[in-house]
Amino acid sequence: MATQASGPSEILLQVGSLQEIEKLVQRLYSPGTPTEIGLVQDTLQKLQRSQTGWQIADALLQSSDNNVRFFGDAVAYDVLDHYPTTDELLPGLSRSQLLTTIWLITTVVEEVGKLDANSVQTHKYHERIAPNLEDTVVLLGRSLDFRVTGDEELALEGVASFQAWVMYAHRAWIDNSTSLEPLRALTPQVVQALTTDGMVEATAECLADILSHFPSYFTQDELASLATVLSGPFTRDRVAALKALDYVPDGTAIARLLFAYGDATVQDLAKNIGESTPKQILQFLLDLMDGQGVAVADDEICSQALEFWMTYTEFLIDSLFAAGEEKPPWMDPARQYVMSAIEAAWMKIRMPSAEVIATWDSEILGGFKAFRADVEDLLQSSYTLLGIGIFQQFANSASESLKIFAWVELEATLFCLNALSDSVADEESADEILVNLFGSSLFTDMTSATAIPLKTRQTAVSLLEHYTNFFERHTELLPGALNFLFDSLKIPTLTILTARAIHSLCSSCRKSLVPELGAFLQQYEILLSWATVEGSTKEKVIGAIAAIIQAMPSEESKIAPLDRLLCFVEPDIRSSIDLITAGLLEDSQMKGLGALRCMAAMGKSLQTPDDVAIDLEDEMPHQNVWDQGQGFQLQSRLIRCFKIVTDPFRWSGEIMEAGSQVLRTGYTETSPGPFVFPAKVTEDFLTRSDLRTARLSTILDTAGAMLSRHASDASTRIDGSALVFLSHILKLIDLLEGMSQPVAVRDKCSAYLSLAVDPTNEPEVASSCVDLADKLTPRYLNTFLEPEVHGAMPNLFNFALRCLTAAELLPKRSAANFWTSFVQISSQPDHIQRMVDGVMMEYGPLLGQALMRNIGGEAARSELDVIAEPLKKMIFKHPNTKAWLNEALFSGTFPSQSVGAEEKRIWLQKVIK
Repeated sequence: MATQASGPSEILLQVGSLQEIEKLVQRLYSPGTPTEIGLVQDTLQKLQRSQTGWQIADALLQSSDNNVRFFGDAVAYDVLDHYPTTDELLPGLSRSQLLTTIWLITTVVEEVGKLDANSVQTHKYHERIAPNLEDTVVLLGRSLDFRVTGDEELALEGVASFQAWVMYAHRAWIDNSTSLEPLRALTPQVVQALTTDGMVEATAECLADILSHFPSYFTQDELASLATVLSGPFTRDRVAALKALDYVPDGTAIARLLFAYGDATVQDLAKNIGESTPKQILQFLLDLMDGQGVAVADDEICSQALEFWMTYTEFLIDSLFAAGEEKPPWMDPARQYVMSAIEAAWMKIRMPSAEVIATWDSEILGGFKAFRADVEDLLQSSYTLLGIGIFQQFANSASESLKIFAWVELEATLFCLNALSDSVADEESADEILVNLFGSSLFTDMTSATAIPLKTRQTAVSLLEHYTNFFERHTELLPGALNFLFDSLKIPTLTILTARAIHSLCSSCRKSLVPELGAFLQQYEILLSWATVEGSTKEKVIGAIAAIIQAMPSEESKIAPLDRLLCFVEPDIRSSIDLITAGLLEDSQMKGLGALRCMAAMGKSLQTPDDVAIDLEDEMPHQNVWDQGQGFQLQSRLIRCFKIVTDPFRWSGEIMEAGSQVLRTGYTETSPGPFVFPAKVTEDFLTRSDLRTARLSTILDTAGAMLSRHASDASTRIDGSALVFLSHILKLIDLLEGMSQPVAVRDKCSAYLSLAVDPTNEPEVASSCVDLADKLTPRYLNTFLEPEVHGAMPNLFNFALRCLTAAELLPKRSAANFWTSFVQISSQPDHIQRMVDGVMMEYGPLLGQALMRNIGGEAARSELDVIAEPLKKMIFKHPNTKAWLNEALFSGTFPSQSVGAEEKRIWLQKVIK
């Protein structure tokens, strides 16, 4: 391969002539007669075979037109194929000609690399690459011989071309190692160029790119040669500069090369830990974690170093599991480097002062947070390797920092302990370590300190939340922790986090805290006097106190403290009423919402914990204190507060949501309680709603939750409530469909097909109506026969059919569930079963039509599983199903005109055999 050295011809000196060449190329790719295309091809072939072929190729490759550049590739290849070999031509090439030639072969291989090798049109260009490889190597070998030529620009072009050819080889010859051998002859020169002044940055970037994307290119000998360079003084000086935050381009490029080499050879580095070269390279990688300044803000390299150490740690973990009981001899020294990396990471996660953080932009702040999160991941992974020892080390570090009030260091250590909380959850030895830490002056000192950084206190609060289970086992340490938490509530920016930690501790350790209930009530009263207290804080803390009340030994003993808690809530209720009277609706709503959320928090915390044992041998009847005396009065006040807020704010979605949460807290209980309200409270909450009510679907779902609680035979029947719910469903359906009269049975089909109002105008409401109706089956089917609703029941069935063919998935899914339940109802009392069978005889054909409309094309493919369920139940339960489906397939409601009669019959035979 070679190029012919000649001066530029007149054809290229004239801009118009170059433009003419481009026009000829564009005509070549445009429609034309065979004669015209042949003339264009002959002209272009003469030009590319001329002495100016290289210059023409050069010019065309810089065009903005894809077709022109594509033709430039072809010209370049033709030149390469028709000129003397490189060995013959190289001695006569001038410097500028050699530069141009290298640039051209680099551009050609990059452009061909973008073409599809499997395409018939472009495969021929890929076939021309390999035959020119040996000549390319000769050219590049000349350009890379910097110590002979002394030509930096030429050597840099050679490095860039080498990189382009290797990356092409990665895509084209990855499975053919023989094709790589000529290129590998250049690798020693490239590695040698790495230590040459002026060549370091470009060469390091080239090698890093190849290591990152094509590590198998390098042979073991080549990697060893590179390791020798990377472990020597050349690298040491640049790493030292990076540690001092001297970010020269050479240094950052070498750092990237170190990371790429480390990732590519992590196995060798770990397994050969006893050898000097791997040791030195690992030390450099540790040094890059240990630079001066703050991570991300000052030290830009440590994040990349951390990624390597995460990769290194993962390899050690995989090796440890793969080895089984036979631990590799290199494992212990290899994991000491993980410990060193963690120690360096601990230094980097220390928080700078608030004044420094205030100067950061969002990108730096986000980067620093991400770095701390990555350190957290490293800690959690490393526990498998380092065990309880790393936990002990951080606990010791915390104690040492506390002795000298080193708050910044303490915060970093507590952060690490937080990260390890899940890892040590089942370690008995961790309890001994935590007893020493939490039993020290940690929380006392932090409570009394005046200059403690906000972040240190915040991390300490989080620590208590992370180790809630520990305090369940060591309740003697709770007072100090809780005193610290209540003191932290005074700090506005920490109130939400602190309140959550208080709730977590009180909920887990409720029995142990019963003797301290009076102190908690007093603390809450103080909390309410603070002008800055937020609603979410009150909600969490009142829930925490209610959890302690739940653990009291008797229901009678709960009345007085709950009465006091309610007294804390009622002022907000009264304020809400006063604000309504004053016309301040938004302020009134916020007060009422806060009160409801506090009530919901109380109700949830008063629920019987899942881990409480039930005494199956206790047959003694227990008096219900909540339906008489002080217990009844307390529950009546709770209900009154609930109604005072929910009744006037039917338009507020947040109020309706909070009201639903209050009611739901009582549904899960199996015995009477203050929030186990009479069923009429839920009935009224539902029946006062209409289509204008906010979150109507939530209210309907709440009624459904109550029905679910009473659906089993072992639960108490609530027939009255079920009838109320059914009546209201029918009322809402009337409103949704604009119907005031039930559909006549004789005309159900035409009415079903011609309903003017689509129930899915309110898809969530429609779905919730059908869901609630579904929950009435089968236990409360008797309500379908009640005189108040019997005449309107066709509306429900028609509506469920309409929902089944709705465009929205939500009502379609609910309707499919409803019909799935209904069609398989059996073994009911005679009068109920007759009603069910009658409904199926009347609505079976319509249900078949609705299902066939979906299957015939109206349902999306993803919805067919939903539609299949009622179809399967129909086929299994009802002998008339085949006739219903046959009628539906050949009726005018079947949506597809492209399905023939024979195909329909075959489908039906396969479905119903």
